[in-house]
Amino acid sequence: MLSVVLDSAILVSAFLSEGGLSFQILQQGRIGKFRWWCAEEILQETRRVLLEEPRIRKKYHYTNEQVNDFLESIRALVSMVPSLPHIPMIERDPTDDKIVACALHARAHYIVTRDKDLLDLKSYRGVRIITPEDFITLLRRARRG
Repeated sequence: MLSVVLDSAILVSAFLSEGGLSFQILQQGRIGKFRWWCAEEILQETRRVLLEEPRIRKKYHYTNEQVNDFLESIRALVSMVPSLPHIPMIERDPTDDKIVACALHARAHYIVTRDKDLLDLKSYRGVRIITPEDFITLLRRARRG
């Protein structure tokens, strides 16, 4: 079974746009199409963006309770990495280190992201870094095969 870490931007996008590609990926995770790993640091970044980014709060209308319910539903679904090792490696954006650290700790096959700094790496210590489009294609192929 594929083992995957979704970055916080994918989680934010899934929350904001039901039916979008990120939401579809979460749905595939909910029905067990891949083993989904996460860390508290990724969930906290997701929470911060959804609750504190003025541009997002102004454009989308949702309550703090809806955000908290969303995060709790993820916690109940994923395999949580208990603590992340410090791996300083993303020079352009050190906040991305937590995504890579989570994937390494979980021995994940993939990181799914739209983050250019991560995508530019293509892979790190055996973890492939791919877009949501590539990941959903991978899931569809696996279903057919």
